[in-house]
Amino acid sequence: MTRLSEGAIEALSIGNSANDAVLQLVNIRKIDSGSGPTRFRVMMSDGLHTLSSFMLSTQLNFMAEDNLLVPNCVCILKKHVTNILKDKRRVVIILEIEVIKPAEEVAGRIGDPTPLAEGLIKGPQSAPVPEIRQPLLQQQNRNEAHKSFGNFFGKKTPSAMPSTPGGSSKVVPIASLNPYQSKWTIRARVTNKSSIRTWSNSRGDGKLFSMEIVDESGEIRVTGFNQEVDKFFSLVEVGKVYYVSKGSLKIANKQYTSVKNDYEMTLNGESSIIPCEDDCDVPVIQCDFVSIGDLENREKDSIVDVIGVCRSVDEVTRLTTKSNREVSKRTLNLMDMSGKLVTVTLWGEEAEKFDGSTQPIVAIKGAKVSDFGGRSLSASFSSSMMINPDIPEAYKLRGWYDKEGHAMDGQSVTEAKGGGGGLTNWKTLSDVKTEHLGHGDKADYYTCIATIVYLKKENCLYQACPSQDCNKKVVDQHNGMFRCEKCDKEFPNFKYRLILSANVADYADNQWVTCFQESAEAILGQNAAYLGQLKDSNEVAFDEIFQQANFNTFVFRSRVKLETYNDESRIKATVMDVKPVDHKDYSKRLIINIRKLAAQ
Repeated sequence: MTRLSEGAIEALSIGNSANDAVLQLVNIRKIDSGSGPTRFRVMMSDGLHTLSSFMLSTQLNFMAEDNLLVPNCVCILKKHVTNILKDKRRVVIILEIEVIKPAEEVAGRIGDPTPLAEGLIKGPQSAPVPEIRQPLLQQQNRNEAHKSFGNFFGKKTPSAMPSTPGGSSKVVPIASLNPYQSKWTIRARVTNKSSIRTWSNSRGDGKLFSMEIVDESGEIRVTGFNQEVDKFFSLVEVGKVYYVSKGSLKIANKQYTSVKNDYEMTLNGESSIIPCEDDCDVPVIQCDFVSIGDLENREKDSIVDVIGVCRSVDEVTRLTTKSNREVSKRTLNLMDMSGKLVTVTLWGEEAEKFDGSTQPIVAIKGAKVSDFGGRSLSASFSSSMMINPDIPEAYKLRGWYDKEGHAMDGQSVTEAKGGGGGLTNWKTLSDVKTEHLGHGDKADYYTCIATIVYLKKENCLYQACPSQDCNKKVVDQHNGMFRCEKCDKEFPNFKYRLILSANVADYADNQWVTCFQESAEAILGQNAAYLGQLKDSNEVAFDEIFQQANFNTFVFRSRVKLETYNDESRIKATVMDVKPVDHKDYSKRLIINIRKLAAQ
């Protein structure tokens, strides 16, 4: 029969440490907290005494809701903190707990415990520490323990909480904060800090900034307004650790934050933020990473944490919002060990600064899931992005990618349901035919390496509307004006656009493809405007450009779809993107494929 840690309940009742104590859960009940978060009160036994002054931290609510914590189960109390209420009573907040023996394997209550005398739970007081008789636990019991709270990175903090610089109070975990406490200090690392935002309305003007901080127990969002902006904004730096005290706690507004905490903090006139020099044991970040392969099972607009290798990245583009404000945008493709890729959109300063040329590891906390083109992600202003973070997941991912991941074709969850996706789904041209790609209800996308064998230069250029967002063919009015039927306007000029028909081939087959403006210019090595001038003025030079483009090899990303015209159905292949061949990457992928064939 499992032995409990006799004496642990009495030690906890007077505020002494009893980490790793083996206790039996006697009772658990939900507390109705009105508009606040759900809380669970727990009664525990050490075989001698019972105590009902235990409270489950809100991060562990899932263990009660999923019936992992039920009466008679035996647990190890891994981490806890003791709070003193205004009436001097102590409440033990459970931060981490493991179930080592489920209730169905325990024959009822262990021992004959009696309720601990009420006087013992009054504090503070100086009392001798009872001897805790810790039973020997078999390793197999630990291995069978249920999932416990505490998925964090960095070194673990020592069990004894450090003191604040002045030594006036003890540091408490973020997980223990609630609106009913006033005297507390936390030690946490800043993982994200917003820029200063301003507002102006009928009630006046103002400004604010927010930051996200994390310790070993959890995370919380902190906001400062007006005077607190002037006082703290320049002091706080992302990545550094601070002592924070005397902020106001309130229920978190989940509409504006993805931080996993039922409360959020507001700085006030009594708040203090003091830099901490000894920051080595505070976690760098707290994430619950989701596999890219699992994104298809996530609801639209849900918030997730992801980590992956940047396989490819697009150039920065600028667009104008409905409020007539210009913003920068950049998309990149992340791949993880599931072999799946997802398209991620970055905005603003993050988009402008991002450099994906070295294929870095990218971790994004708080990305928003979209159903555009299957599943894609967007990093909003409240998201945190880290490049090559110093966490175990990043090192594991880098090792996997350098060894084998770089040569995998990958499958994009963004293109899986009809989107464009990245450079994935490698095929030979014969595969495209034998697998009947494009014959389904939706278009198929594939990537291949092929060589240009013939280009049709006849009718490859047309005169298009000069308007920025219109590429419609114009009609020559023969009076010096060109009419666009779409815009219903006449213009004194036009712009040249390319629509190039090409035959490409690999070792197994060939295929006719259609290349529009950008892909056609990449193949020919010249822009449409220059080609139009040559066509009108120097036919020999124009022909020479097409001759030089022949027999060049590229990586083509193409879209294929069965189309019907004049009662005749045929496959139409359109080139979506053209890139030069990365021969180093291509050779590695060929070696991997050869090894696979040899193993068969």
